[in-house]
Amino acid sequence: MRLLQAGSQACMLFFSQLRSRHGTIPAEVEQAVHDILETIRTGGDTALFEQTQRFDGVRLDATSVRVRPEEIGEAYAALAPASLEALKIAASRIRTFHLRQLRTSWFSEEDGAIVGMLTRPLGRVGIYAPGGTAAYPSTVLMNAIPAAIAGVQDIVMCTPPRRDGKVAGAVLVAADLCGVHAIYKVGGAQAVAAMAYGTASIPKVDKIVGPGNVYVAAAKRLVFGQVGIDMIAGPTELLVIADEEARADWVAADLLSQTEHDPLSSAMLLTPSQRLAEEVADEVKRQVALLPRRQIAETSLEQFSAAVVVKGLDEAATLANEVAPEHLELLVKDPWGLLPQIRHAGAIFMGSASPEVVGDYLAGPNHVLPTGGTARFASPLSVDDFQRRTSLIAFSRQKLETLEPTLVELARLEGLEAHARAASIRRLA
Repeated sequence: MRLLQAGSQACMLFFSQLRSRHGTIPAEVEQAVHDILETIRTGGDTALFEQTQRFDGVRLDATSVRVRPEEIGEAYAALAPASLEALKIAASRIRTFHLRQLRTSWFSEEDGAIVGMLTRPLGRVGIYAPGGTAAYPSTVLMNAIPAAIAGVQDIVMCTPPRRDGKVAGAVLVAADLCGVHAIYKVGGAQAVAAMAYGTASIPKVDKIVGPGNVYVAAAKRLVFGQVGIDMIAGPTELLVIADEEARADWVAADLLSQTEHDPLSSAMLLTPSQRLAEEVADEVKRQVALLPRRQIAETSLEQFSAAVVVKGLDEAATLANEVAPEHLELLVKDPWGLLPQIRHAGAIFMGSASPEVVGDYLAGPNHVLPTGGTARFASPLSVDDFQRRTSLIAFSRQKLETLEPTLVELARLEGLEAHARAASIRRLA
């Protein structure tokens, strides 16, 4: 983890390297994904099962691709009671938070005109849950619970099978706890293709959500328009603003919690304290040596992580807004006092008792967040992502006649005579 001074040439180069992680998807990846999508679109189930055997080493057919109820029962039986209780607590907290986001239809009436907004759930949503050698039940909870709250009629999930043809038990339990209706043992770009185009075994969905590797990200980008998507997620990132009172060991632990995700993950400290920056760098070296995923974390630390010494917290806030991080921790004496200066972040964690990890699992807010600076214009996954809104207009004849001169004037101002006549013909009738 490098030590930098804000404004130095080395610091500016670091920020340039940080932004480089979020470039376009490599051409060779996009071409490979395009070929997979086309193969599934035209070949259906046959192509899907061939691709699953090719990439996951598992032979599937129409009878085995869908997870059976007894497999879910076995997952419950095999899961440790403490793990099941933890999933239930997390699900309850996530559900409570997202219930506050639920919108309803509304109407406004004024003098012969009714206008409003109809809010209705999407019909069918597909969730992609990374799997194979790793299992992320928290991702299932974060994607499925807001969909269920929105009232989505059919929630399906695709997740890669392990070499034994099974799906991680914790993932199955999480899906069952939050109302997923069907689970399919397919992953990668082929799963995105199946949900986007539909096959005999997997139904076509209206929207695909959930994270994945670069191939999944490329597939979601290419099918967008055919179906909706949540976002194109990049490598995870954490930015910590800390003052001289912050504990170096706590800051280091928080930074490492991101670097163990992926070699492209980013962890950054902004502090006005040279002493703290040096102590955190030392703590990172000590703690990373103890991690099972040490190699991944060390690659992230070397390439995309830094401790930057700033002139003060005002400069730290300015730099944070430029980065627009996915996760932002304010480990300062008065986080609420600094908060008004923060404009761009996916999620903000206030004070030393609110480490980013609580947001990953059970705080309640969604952990599916905008990355790569997109927090400047994008928001966390929410119930809104699973509802659609339709405008409603109901004019009385009298109201139309009252506004007809204005309608005609506006239409002719734009040179659209047919528009004008569509209004005036009713007055003349």
